[in-house]
Amino acid sequence: MLVGGFELLMLWLFPVVIAPLFNKFEPIENKGLEDRIQLLMGKVRLQIKGVFKMDAGKRSKHTNAYFTGIGRAKRIVLYDTLLASHTEEEILAVLAHEVGHWKRKHILKQIIFLEVFSFAVFFVASHLLNWPLLYQTFGFQNPIVYVGLFLIGTLLGPTGYFIQPLEAAISRRYECEADDDVFELMKTSEPMRNALKRLAADNLANLTPHPLYAWFYYSHPPLVERIERLNP
Repeated sequence: MLVGGFELLMLWLFPVVIAPLFNKFEPIENKGLEDRIQLLMGKVRLQIKGVFKMDAGKRSKHTNAYFTGIGRAKRIVLYDTLLASHTEEEILAVLAHEVGHWKRKHILKQIIFLEVFSFAVFFVASHLLNWPLLYQTFGFQNPIVYVGLFLIGTLLGPTGYFIQPLEAAISRRYECEADDDVFELMKTSEPMRNALKRLAADNLANLTPHPLYAWFYYSHPPLVERIERLNP
């Protein structure tokens, strides 16, 4: 419970306290775009506290956009690199994709998965901590808490590597579902296809990853697959 509460607290603190320590956030100058974003969000009854530009370009050309905030009221953050390199239609398509994640409660589902997994890890660790065989196997006659924590961390650490394909598969499914919602909101998939091509160029994406590597590591479907799904 303590770990889960801390994780939720960090989700709330990050956009309002931590992120501003490293980046500058200011309202976007393009009020026409802001009005169009407000109109788009109104279609799904999503309240917007503001649309902000983040100075991401001072570190890289990476482009992105995201929502912050708990509940129905959200702050929208657009990277300055996104505003500089994408058309308004493409920016709206990217935000429509994020709306898809919100509508389908993907973030909530991921948080629940993380909490359940964390609980399972701590449950197993609590039993191993008092298991004499764990210590005897490594030459310790009696249980020593700090030694047990080190050994448990060493033994359980690799489990994350084998769980990664499952997490990646779930994430890819969520991305496909959010892509489907773009057409519902925009009534066209062309801006999203164009946005994906620009995002791939800006973020130096690998267009032809090995299928096995993509299955194991990729949280998003490869670009070519996403564009093919979006074709009418």
